[in-house]
Amino acid sequence: MATFKLNISDKKGRTITKEVKEKEAGPFLGVTVGTELDAALIGEAGKLKITGGSDKSGVPLRADIHGGARKYILLSQGIGLRDAENGQRIRKLVRGNTVTEEVYQLNCSFDGELKIEEKPAEESAEKKA
Repeated sequence: MATFKLNISDKKGRTITKEVKEKEAGPFLGVTVGTELDAALIGEAGKLKITGGSDKSGVPLRADIHGGARKYILLSQGIGLRDAENGQRIRKLVRGNTVTEEVYQLNCSFDGELKIEEKPAEESAEKKA
């Protein structure tokens, strides 16, 4: 079965990372980028929207490519291309918008506010010393 690392961010910009394995990862398989899911899958109340991700070798998911396969496409801007000069186009490897077992990381946005557990100040002070 699949194992995913979920990077979940809320509207305030806070982010948490959760790892889902085996049966917990089942509902994410076959879902496309841009789909909204119930946040009960991660133990929260609300909606969870998949905004992107990458596969096991770091190739990004791109929402405008259908399927789950890796493809070389000609890019002038957008996801999968960092900097291109004006008029320059580069052929890059990207993965389609469907979540498969090869996907390693999923980026998600949560419509509510995340509860982040903070470590006590005593523990962090001890680690620095």
